[in-house]
Amino acid sequence: MINYKGKPFYLNDDDIRWVNETYEEMTTEERIGQLFFPIGYSSDPGYLKYAILNKHPGGLLFRTGGRDEMFETYSFLQQESKIPMLLSANLEAGGDGIVAEGTSFGKQMQVAATDEPEQAYRLGKVCAVEGKAVGCNYAFAPVCDIDLNFRNPITNVRTYGDDKNRVLEYARQYIKACDEEGMLTSPKHFPGDGVDERDQHILTSVNSLSREEWDDSYGYIYRNLINDGVKTIMAGHIALPSYQSEEEKYLPATLSKSILTDLLRNKLGFNGLIISDATPMVGFCNAMERNKAVYTAIMAGCDMFLFNKDYDEDYGFMMKAYEEGNLTEERLEEAVKRILALKASMKMHVQDNKPEKEDLEKVGCTLHQKWAEECADKAVTLVKDNQKLLPVNSGKYKRVLYQIIGDCASNERVENTFVKAMQKYGYEMIPYEREVFDFNKPLPFDSVEQFKEKYDLVIYLGNIENASNKTTNRINWYALFGLGNNIPWFVKEVPTMFISLQNPYHLFDVPMVQTYINCYSNHDTMIETVVRKINGEGEFTGKSPIDPFCGKEQLKR
Repeated sequence: MINYKGKPFYLNDDDIRWVNETYEEMTTEERIGQLFFPIGYSSDPGYLKYAILNKHPGGLLFRTGGRDEMFETYSFLQQESKIPMLLSANLEAGGDGIVAEGTSFGKQMQVAATDEPEQAYRLGKVCAVEGKAVGCNYAFAPVCDIDLNFRNPITNVRTYGDDKNRVLEYARQYIKACDEEGMLTSPKHFPGDGVDERDQHILTSVNSLSREEWDDSYGYIYRNLINDGVKTIMAGHIALPSYQSEEEKYLPATLSKSILTDLLRNKLGFNGLIISDATPMVGFCNAMERNKAVYTAIMAGCDMFLFNKDYDEDYGFMMKAYEEGNLTEERLEEAVKRILALKASMKMHVQDNKPEKEDLEKVGCTLHQKWAEECADKAVTLVKDNQKLLPVNSGKYKRVLYQIIGDCASNERVENTFVKAMQKYGYEMIPYEREVFDFNKPLPFDSVEQFKEKYDLVIYLGNIENASNKTTNRINWYALFGLGNNIPWFVKEVPTMFISLQNPYHLFDVPMVQTYINCYSNHDTMIETVVRKINGEGEFTGKSPIDPFCGKEQLKR
C-alpha cells in the first residue's frame, strides 16, 4: 500500500532495501515501539535510557529547555537509539518553541498581518535553523486551520487568518524554508479546526462544514499541500460528520477510518505519514475506553501515536491488542514501514543525526532577531482610531493609567517591558490597582471629576494568551457595576486606548474604546515596536488577516 518511490518519499532501491531489512530485523517489541511518540520531561540520561528508549519509540518531543541542555539531550537520544529518532517541537512561532534562548519571531497571525509571504518563509527559516542546531528534525507546524469562528479559543493567532488562499500560501512558504534546512513539517490539525467555538483539548470539537464547503476550504488547503509533497500530516481530535459513516459520526478524526483512510488516504491521495495529535487530550480520551482507543487510532489510519496518559500502560495496551489480533499484522507492518520510509526520505539512515556544536551560535542570532524586528514593525495593525488620538506624546498625556488584562504567567515580563518602553518617552506610568471594597465602609472609588484630575490617558494592554484547556479567551472584569477603574466606563471622560498583544478579537468586548490596536504576539520586540508607533515613530502598516469587528457594525463606531 506504500508507494516508496513516489510522492512524498522518493526512495531509491537502497533506501527501500534498508526499510525492508530493518523491519525484518526488528523484534515485535521494537516494531510496536516505533508507533509511539512520547514526551520527555527530564534530561537525566538514566531516565532517557530506561524510561524512554527501553521501549524503542520512533520519536519524541522534549519540553522546551536551555540551549546546551537541549543539545546534549537530543545528542544522547540519537546516540543511544538503535534506529534514528524523529525529535520534534511545536515550532509555530520561532526558535523559542524548543530553546529558551531561541528567537521569538511571531505568531502565525502576526506573520500574516505583514501581508508578505516572505515573512512566513523567514519564520520557517528561524524555526528550522534554530531547531536543527540543538537536534530537532521535526516541526509540529505549520497550523493550517482557518480561523472562521472568532469565538474559538485555541486557533486564533496560531493561524494565518480566515482566508484559505492566504493560509495555503503562507503554509507553503514555511514548509519551503523548512525543507531547505532538512526539517520535517506536519501541517495540522486535519480535518481542520476553527469552525467550532470549542477546544479539542477539552472535548471532541466538530468541523460542521458540508462536503462541498469542506472541499472548497480545508480540503483545498490539504489537497494542494499533498500535491506539493508534504511528508507528514497531524490529525486532530476533530469530527467531520459530513465525511463520516453513521457508525463513526462524531468520533475524532484520530479514531475515524472514514476521515483518515477513506478521505485523507484514498480521496486526497496522501501517501505520507499520519501522526495523531496529543492523545491525553480529552477530545481523544472521551471517545472510547483507552485500551481500545490506543490500537483503534492505528487501525483507523494513524501511523504514530503522540504522547501518552501513561507510557508503560499505553505500550502494554498496544502490545496486547497486537497479541489478540485487534491490531493486525498487516496494519502494524504498514505503519512501521511508513515511519522507516519517512526516516529514509530524510537520509537519517545514512548520516550522523546528532547536532553540530558550532551550530548553537545560530540560536537567537543577530540576523534572526533583525528579521523578528522587521516582522513586528510590518505587522502592528491599527484597527481604529475614531477619536484621532494617535500619535500620543508625554507633553499632552503625561499621567498614564495602565492595566494588563489577563492572568498569564507572562504578565510580569510584559508589564516591565511596556512600562520601561513608555518611560523612555517621558510618561508617568500608573498601574491599575484592584480596589477592595466593604459595603460597611465608604466605597473607595474616584468620582468622575477625581478620575479626570488624576489621569491624562488610559491604556489597556490585552495579554490573554491562546492556551489549551480554555473555554474562552474573552475579557473578564473586576468592576462592581461601573464603579472603579477596571472596566472602561470613562472613555468619554479621558482618552482611552486598547492594545491587544494576543487575541485580535477583543474589540468585541470593548466596542466603546475608540483607539484599538492588534499586535498578535506578546514578545518584547512586539511590545517595544507598538510603543514606538503610538508615539509617532513609524506608521501602522499591518493588514488584519481576520475581521476584527467580528461582523458587527457597532464595533466600527
